[in-house]
Amino acid sequence: MLRIKPFAALRPKPGLETQIASVPYDVVDRDEARELSRDNPLSFLHVVRPDADLPDDVDAYDDRVYAQAQKAINKLTGDGSLIREERESIYLYRQEMELLGRKVSQTGVVCCCHVEDYNRDIIKKHEKTRQDKEDDRTRHVLSINANAGPVFLMHKDIADAAALVAKDTKGAALYDFTAPDGVRHTIWKASEPGAYVKAFGQLPAAYVADGHHRSASAARAGAERKSKNPGHTGNEEYNWFLTVLFPASALTILPYNRIVKDLNGLSPAQLLDKIGAIAHVTPEVDPTPRSTGSFCMYLDGKWWNIELPERSIDKSDPIASLDYVLLYDRILAPMLGIGDIRKDKRIDFVGGIRGTAALKKLVDTGKASVAFSMHPTTVEQIIRVSDAGQIMPPKSTWFEPKLRSGLLVHTLD
Repeated sequence: MLRIKPFAALRPKPGLETQIASVPYDVVDRDEARELSRDNPLSFLHVVRPDADLPDDVDAYDDRVYAQAQKAINKLTGDGSLIREERESIYLYRQEMELLGRKVSQTGVVCCCHVEDYNRDIIKKHEKTRQDKEDDRTRHVLSINANAGPVFLMHKDIADAAALVAKDTKGAALYDFTAPDGVRHTIWKASEPGAYVKAFGQLPAAYVADGHHRSASAARAGAERKSKNPGHTGNEEYNWFLTVLFPASALTILPYNRIVKDLNGLSPAQLLDKIGAIAHVTPEVDPTPRSTGSFCMYLDGKWWNIELPERSIDKSDPIASLDYVLLYDRILAPMLGIGDIRKDKRIDFVGGIRGTAALKKLVDTGKASVAFSMHPTTVEQIIRVSDAGQIMPPKSTWFEPKLRSGLLVHTLD
């Protein structure tokens, strides 16, 4: 069963949370991180994207990058901008935003999970990690002696946990602010941490929603610290890593849309004919797919709905029935000649947060020749794939809103 524990967080001195809290390291590139943090010396981006504070000719994985991260977090703790919680605590973290015309709210439990639960697949994964990125985050954790950003976990709903969250979020908040991107972030402290430990102890599993590299690096950092400790017991703080656990019913998953740069030698009419031979193709006004098993395609100035025959989809197979696999197997590979989508430069991915207008613009301006608007992967599909021990195609899920870094930091000792 799942193990969680409270922790003695490093957190912003009250009043500094808006300056310290930052976007996650992996949603901005070096230049964007530099721009966001340039006039804010307290931004946690100086910790999670230290390469932005170094010259461009310094490689992102250079030793100086990790030394810079250590310097940045030491500055925040040394000047009192980050303070240490006196007692181990569990926290509640709510995010609220307007998303594509509707209000979204999600509340998660901030706690630590055990690296052995990750290694034993009690914490289940659905994506592969890249070795270079995993190496980077492992070095980062060990260099700053902390998990700087939380892993976004989801779980099947638990009535006991929901009741605890409902009670504790009625009290006074530690932090309550709206970030520049319009997302409101509110954090409370749990009144009875032990009750949460007991409630989550009912769960046979949790699922990584976002943060596969962070969770993998936390496990590797724990293993490295274990190897250097002859008196290791399994209870040391380095055996635990920072997570936020959200009930699956509360989450919002957006599509991860696809664009292809050329038509592989085909004319638009030829591509339509080929697709028409395997699917029902009709002109479309609404560029949002109606259901799983269908896509919307923007081609030659028009939107089209593509609906695959239901009998051609093996719904008993959690991977083969995914829309992203169906699109690849039926259209991208055989018709457009796309190879390994992790490496093929002719395909690119557009997060659903940007909407379908971004797809239309990319094609109309000639940056792509065709775009595919996808139906979002469902929570149920992620759980089915994870429970089967399988891996989803890359760029299959886009969760919003994103968790801020620097609000609650877990140190390894």
